[in-house]
Amino acid sequence: MEINCAIIDDDVKAIDLLASYVNKTNFLRLIGTYRSTIEAIKDIRERNVQLVFLDIKMPELSGLEFAKILPKGTKIVFTTAHSEYAIDSYKVNALDYLLKPISYEDFFLSANKALEWFTIIVNKRASLEDRFIFVKSDYKLVKINLEDIIYIEGEKDYVKIVMEKKEPIKSLMNMKKIEKYLPSPEFQRIHRSYIAHMNKIEFIDRSRIVFGKEFIPISESYKEVVRNFLDSHTIS
Repeated sequence: MEINCAIIDDDVKAIDLLASYVNKTNFLRLIGTYRSTIEAIKDIRERNVQLVFLDIKMPELSGLEFAKILPKGTKIVFTTAHSEYAIDSYKVNALDYLLKPISYEDFFLSANKALEWFTIIVNKRASLEDRFIFVKSDYKLVKINLEDIIYIEGEKDYVKIVMEKKEPIKSLMNMKKIEKYLPSPEFQRIHRSYIAHMNKIEFIDRSRIVFGKEFIPISESYKEVVRNFLDSHTIS
C-alpha cells in the first residue's frame, strides 16, 4: 500500500532532508511540504494526507497544538530537536517521536510503524465489511461470524473464542495477532487476557463485564478504555 504524507517544519534544510528520505521510501507518497502549520491544514484535510512528519516548535501554532485539530485518521511522527516534549507527544496519540539530527534508519523505522498501522486499519475495515474471520483450529479453517463472538480469552499460546449458542473454539495464536483483525471500538482489549465484544455487554458490575451467565474482569490498566467507550454511549 501507499501512504500519503506531508512534512511540516520551519527549517528548509530539515524539510529537504525529510523529503529526500520520503523519496527513498517506496511506500510513501509526498503530498506537500510546509513551513507553517496554518499553511498546511487545508491541504491535509482536502488531499487525504494520512501521515504528517511534524516539527513541534513552530510559529503561529505549535506542533502539539496543531496535532489536536488534525483529522482523526491522520497519524503524526514528531520531528524535533527537543526531547522534553516526548511525553506530551503521546498525549496527542503521536505514532513516533524522532530527535534531530534524524538518520534515514530512524526515519525508515518510523515510516514502517506507519505502514503497519495503516495495514491494520485496512484489515479491520475489511473485517468490518465482511463480518467474519477464519481461524485455524484442529487442522481446520473455521469460519466465525463476528456477531457470534462474546469475548476472546488468551490461554498461553492459544486464544479461546467464546460464542453465543456455540461451543468455544481454540486457535494457536496470541491475543495481539487476533486483536489486529477485529474492528474497533466494537472489540476492545479490557484485560491482558481478554478482548470483549462491547456490543454484547449486558451490564458492568464493579470491575467485571457481564454477558448473561458469562463474565470477564476489567484490569486496572484498561479501565480508561472501558470508561471512554461507556462515556461515548451513555445518555447523561
